[in-house]
Amino acid sequence: MLQRCLDLLAPALEEPGAVVVDCTLGLGGHSEALLERFPEARLVALDRDKEALRLSGERLAPYGERATLVHAVYDELPDVLDRLGVPRVQGVLFDLGVSSMQLDEADRGFAYAQDAPLDMRMDQTTGMSAAEVLNTYPPGELVRILRAYGEEKQAKRIVSAVVREREKEPFSNSARLVELIRAALPQAAKRTGGNPAKRTFQALRIEVNGELSVLERAIPAAVETLGVGGRIAVLSYHSLEDRLVKQVFAAGAANTAPPGLPVVPERYAPRLKLLTRGAELPTEEEIAGNRRAAPARLRGAQRIRESIG
Repeated sequence: MLQRCLDLLAPALEEPGAVVVDCTLGLGGHSEALLERFPEARLVALDRDKEALRLSGERLAPYGERATLVHAVYDELPDVLDRLGVPRVQGVLFDLGVSSMQLDEADRGFAYAQDAPLDMRMDQTTGMSAAEVLNTYPPGELVRILRAYGEEKQAKRIVSAVVREREKEPFSNSARLVELIRAALPQAAKRTGGNPAKRTFQALRIEVNGELSVLERAIPAAVETLGVGGRIAVLSYHSLEDRLVKQVFAAGAANTAPPGLPVVPERYAPRLKLLTRGAELPTEEEIAGNRRAAPARLRGAQRIRESIG
């Protein structure tokens, strides 16, 4: 859905001096497309993964000073812009979830289809690994995580098996966890929805990286960095992310005036205009070209006035 992201951001980025932020740099594909499509724009790109920054730095080197790459989590965007002396930006792009690089590198532990250390940290220099979460969290907390972040209906069965097995030997690799999940689930639960470990791995990844709590802070903060006329595009990959984005955009686009006022004061007027009708979905051609695009949901909004008070 890259082309649609570029088209959505285009009206705000075609003026000389525009600044666009790629909050999820990854391997730099979106950033490269932004720099290519908008030759007058300056890019600020964030990623918490140092290896991603190294690889994308090589890719974006031909663009020189037009690209500024920063090691940061995307809820740190206001601080990053403050350090760079950038008061307002004209575009913000989020491509949420785990990057293709992280999925494809076996030793990162994100993918359930190959055996690897159970790490799942996007920034491997800090925080608890997925193995530490599995081996140390109380059973009730593990059930909560699998239900809330993985929408796993069989959370209690899986956690009971995890607790029983971790007492024998701590978890360290993904293959053992996948095997345990397959054994714990009833046959009916294994017949639909793809790999039965998918939801548990998603839940662990979200917990390890604090993805939803970071996103709750990051989307409102990114909206506040936009100048009037600036645009934000967000690609999310599961319902929990998309719901958060929808709520922030809907709140910004709402008229908050008390009912019955003859004239609506500006402070109650919407701050955002929605640019997508609901969430836009990938086309069949896009899914055929990249199966990982299948769950993608795109939402966009434009800043139409400054905050007051």
